[in-house]
Amino acid sequence: MTDQTTPAPATHEGRQLVLRVMPMPADANANGDVFGGWIMAQVDIAGSILPARLSKGRITTVAVNEFIFKQPVSIGDLLSFYATVTRVGRTSVTVHVEVYAERNPEAPQVVKVTEANLTYVAIDRDGKPRPVIA
Repeated sequence: MTDQTTPAPATHEGRQLVLRVMPMPADANANGDVFGGWIMAQVDIAGSILPARLSKGRITTVAVNEFIFKQPVSIGDLLSFYATVTRVGRTSVTVHVEVYAERNPEAPQVVKVTEANLTYVAIDRDGKPRPVIA
């Protein structure tokens, strides 16, 4: 479980840096490990950025196709979320999100901590699916 890969530049191979956040003590358990549910919420936010831009409007999460926790996340880690659109359908957009943690300021280290595939659907004002690209 030691994937010590350095993240790619913000736009390398279609991947874009969409979110950076540092977890706070309220986001962690008594041992200082960040709750998986908090990370999942941040991944959902990060994953929604590109589909919202692409569809030029409202979207909703319809599926979490895969979610893998590779390393624990701790208070003090700076998380960078990179997203890549992997599929565009008539009303849906699938996105791959990779999360990297920058940790240990004395001996800087960047590790991949999470990756996920999520699907979003473009919706109209009534919550009904609409074409992604009109």
